[in-house]
Amino acid sequence: MSLSLLSILLATPIALLALYGLIRSEEFKGHLTAFPRSNSWGYLLMGISTVWFLYLVKIEDISDFESYKRFMMFGFAGIGIGTTFFVRDLLAARGAAVLMLLVAKLMVDTARWIDTDARLAIVVWAYVMVIAGMWFTISPWRLRDLLFWLAKSDRRLKGALCLLLTWSGFILVLAFSLYRTPSA
Repeated sequence: MSLSLLSILLATPIALLALYGLIRSEEFKGHLTAFPRSNSWGYLLMGISTVWFLYLVKIEDISDFESYKRFMMFGFAGIGIGTTFFVRDLLAARGAAVLMLLVAKLMVDTARWIDTDARLAIVVWAYVMVIAGMWFTISPWRLRDLLFWLAKSDRRLKGALCLLLTWSGFILVLAFSLYRTPSA
């Protein structure tokens, strides 16, 4: 996948979500505050994260792990499925946190080979997602608290949404200009 395509696939949904939040802010607040405890979002995000992580373990070619790979696959599958069924509290927040880590890995892997300093926008964004993903994995209630804090104030929420819209616009500009390669 090219960095241009990845940037478009990441920035477009964020921009659309921010626009939705700015246009229908009361409805958006309801979705925002309901998200961390949503079982349907939790099942979806944990399912995607578990399958994606298992795929990454499967394609990993570190020879030290080769003899243990089958056990690791079963163990990680058990953890993903077990978490989904036995740790339902804040499941969507946990799933979002794990997905942040996986998306950040994809972002860094994709940006690694691009020969422009502008790739650092994606790399820095990825590292922010790694920090947030680790923090919210360890303490998912912090994501819930952050979303509730944002939803309490119209000004705060609109400011955050404007920031997201601006950032996604910046990434889209990079995607259509500096991230484009002759082979992309």
